[in-house]
Amino acid sequence: MSDGSSFSITTPIFYVNDVPHIGHAYTEVAADVLARWHRQRGDDTWLLTGTDEHGQKILRTASANEVTPKEWADRLVTEAWKPLLDTVDVANDDFIRTTDERHERGVTAFLQKLYDDGFIYAGEFEGFYCVGCEEYKQPSDLVPGTGAYEGQQVCAIHSIPVEVLSERNYFFRMSDFEQRLLDLYESNPQFIQPESVRNEIVSFVKQGLRDLSISRSSFDWGIKIPWDSDHVLYVWFDALLNYVTALGYGSDDDEAFQRLWPSVHIVGKDIARFHAVIWPAMLMAAGLPVPKRVFGHGWLLVGGEKMSKSKLTGIAPSEITDTFGSDAFRYYFLRAITFGQDGNFSWEDISARYQAELANGFGNLASRIVAMVNRYFDGAVPERGALTAADEAIDALAQSVTTRADAAIAEFAPHDAIATVWDLVDALNGYITEQEPWALAKDDAKRERLATVLVTALRGLGTVAVLVSPVMPKATEKLWASIGAGGSIAEQRVDRAWEWQGASTVVALESGLFPRIEQAEQGAA
Repeated sequence: MSDGSSFSITTPIFYVNDVPHIGHAYTEVAADVLARWHRQRGDDTWLLTGTDEHGQKILRTASANEVTPKEWADRLVTEAWKPLLDTVDVANDDFIRTTDERHERGVTAFLQKLYDDGFIYAGEFEGFYCVGCEEYKQPSDLVPGTGAYEGQQVCAIHSIPVEVLSERNYFFRMSDFEQRLLDLYESNPQFIQPESVRNEIVSFVKQGLRDLSISRSSFDWGIKIPWDSDHVLYVWFDALLNYVTALGYGSDDDEAFQRLWPSVHIVGKDIARFHAVIWPAMLMAAGLPVPKRVFGHGWLLVGGEKMSKSKLTGIAPSEITDTFGSDAFRYYFLRAITFGQDGNFSWEDISARYQAELANGFGNLASRIVAMVNRYFDGAVPERGALTAADEAIDALAQSVTTRADAAIAEFAPHDAIATVWDLVDALNGYITEQEPWALAKDDAKRERLATVLVTALRGLGTVAVLVSPVMPKATEKLWASIGAGGSIAEQRVDRAWEWQGASTVVALESGLFPRIEQAEQGAA
């Protein structure tokens, strides 16, 4: 197993019943920023994402579109889910599908072990089932329906009626792990985050766990139960195992599993219960380490409502990136929303932040500094002279910001990390305004002072570029080509960003990092 020097992180695997919206992209980007940061710290880093392709929901969607479930999954993966990663610049190390042979092989091996060890038994079950969640619901999970569903009990998450299912199924002895789970939560308070999600899950488990129905015999789209081919595996039991099957669990080559497991899971808060209750119980039964951490982030809201295709509040990521670019998409959602809390999206807010913080803040700062080094020193970076208190304050802030941003990422707070870096952006803009290099340039006697001011600003700019490169890889790579000392900005140590000393020459930026955009002709869907 991992000795702690690795950083293995996953997104959920997403249902292929529909195309992705910005809520899915938000999860992908959050995990990607954390992974990029750890790569630039020198950690052995691995980012996994993928698609969940079994279960009744996919079967019904495929049937409605008059294709087989596999044909439907292939189409959605090729035309929607993999292109999403390019749209928002996700640098994943692996992409797993639950229809992959490697996954099915690993799932079968895991399932057989639990059966052989006595953790699975046959029994009868009847309950309320939500196809949208692919989960049996407790009465407390249901609410009275409204509109077309008035008079019916509906799922509190999907607002659709539940079905009463009665089947002879196989069960996982999840109740055996109730106390072990509670002991895990108590001994490792960081296992579930944020605290609001942790409290909800601890309360849920303390109410008592029931054994989990893990097979279905009413349909056949899924992985066959190895000892009973009349049953297919419950989709969540199947899907959760992707986190280890992608690393080689169940195969002859499990080097990656030994090196990188356990992982950190980034999920939406609505599926945190599966990852923090069912999943660790499954691993305990198999004698495997539980995940390092389960982080349940908040929902993206549009008009105060959770993102939903059925309610016409789903926004395609390309609707935003086509106007603002992928860097602005990534920056906005991790800057404007406290990671772990719900956050409202609006076109007005992203437009205002783009103009104020990216175009006028960071982008204008970069353009001014590079342009002045080119104008006053023909692009050759001079030596600094004697430092004043103002210069030393910028140097000290660059070091402080690097340390604080790195600590924020370690706490899964990318919003705090970005806000911290912007302390340096704002300080550099203020420093240039106060030092007035354009005025210093008019007096040859102040040329050394001019050099000191511009080099101090350039070093600060380089620190900012390295620190925000995991968030905005395209813009910072462009800036690095102008001010860097060669190589890629992704090769720079983010935890030592303040040590950057600059190149011997700078090259003028051909265009701004963040072109000005006229007010987007968009309306919140």
